[in-house]
Amino acid sequence: MKQRLAILGSTGSIGVQTLDIARENPDRFEVRILTAHRNWEQLARQAREFDADTVVIADKTCYEHLRQALAGTDTKVYAGEEAVAQVAAGGDSDVVVNALVGYAGLAPTVATVGAGKKLALANKESLVVAGACVMPLARERRAPVIPIDSEHSAIFQCLLGERAPVRRLIITCSGGAFRDLPREELARVTVEQALRHPQWHMGAKITIDSSTLVNKGFEVIEAHWLFGTPADRIAVVMHPQSIVHSMVEFEDGAIKAQLGSPDMRMPISFALMYPDRARRPGERFSFLEHPQLSFAEVDGGKYPALGIAYECLRRGGTAACTMNAANEVAVAAFLDRKCAWLDIVRTIEHAQQRASFVARPSLDDYAAADAEARALAAEFLNVGQPEGIPAR
Repeated sequence: MKQRLAILGSTGSIGVQTLDIARENPDRFEVRILTAHRNWEQLARQAREFDADTVVIADKTCYEHLRQALAGTDTKVYAGEEAVAQVAAGGDSDVVVNALVGYAGLAPTVATVGAGKKLALANKESLVVAGACVMPLARERRAPVIPIDSEHSAIFQCLLGERAPVRRLIITCSGGAFRDLPREELARVTVEQALRHPQWHMGAKITIDSSTLVNKGFEVIEAHWLFGTPADRIAVVMHPQSIVHSMVEFEDGAIKAQLGSPDMRMPISFALMYPDRARRPGERFSFLEHPQLSFAEVDGGKYPALGIAYECLRRGGTAACTMNAANEVAVAAFLDRKCAWLDIVRTIEHAQQRASFVARPSLDDYAAADAEARALAAEFLNVGQPEGIPAR
């Protein structure tokens, strides 16, 4: 029987590659639901190609354009962020791929696991912000949460079949666009430089987050919630080649690693097909073409965001929610050329120092913390509060 897919953020990098997997495996997948932030033209093309049952455009100003583009089809068209969460929880899909960017992905994640559906999760912010709510709900509703991030997919694969205690999770880090740039030159870096990731082709938001290592800090927090591992047993190491996606060390000293080319189609297909694997005849990794794999310690002075994320994980409560919201505002401002690259982490620090803190938050508390942090960040940067950065 075919799996019916709902792909949230289908016009972004992860969404587009998920559709590639669906094209390669028409006998296994049926694309039923597609959503996008405001890229209605690409969404309409995808809906027509896959004969989607339902589409949602989060930006309501794009609704009429999308409706007209799909006139003459049987595809149902909705608009608004609330509708994204509603279709995630609806009955016309078996698997929800959450490829949304930022805090906007939390409500659909909660809706998906609340409905007891399998969640293929690329929206790490869902767990960064509210892992304390999401994972217990997933366990209660018996909703599988399978990670799409390459690092967490690697850890997930390394843990399969293991019963031994875990000593450490070792998350690898490419270092982003500025890994070879001296610290003293970071004050002058441009948007164009920050968007040139040396290994991965990703959306703008995550590429900037990779350059600051905010993304890696968020992955530490996500790993804690996915695998139940405390902060002091999650390590990050620099690995410029991005071949070893992550590792697990066991109590006997054995280390398992998952290796492969830096291609997101592998973790996407594994999340969709687990416990099976995709058959991709074209994939052949050559160790001869990669004769050296190197590792190094992360420079905490150059990348303070990683330490901030660890501290947020140790504090718990709304700390990571505050970090995420301030980062979203700062990254949007940087991409709009309204602040410097170094201002991103400065904004996070400003919000952390001034925001309220709730030790045992509800989902409403997270929403309040998100709004407060966005206001603090916008005030610090002297910018208006952006809507967020959609996947593109």
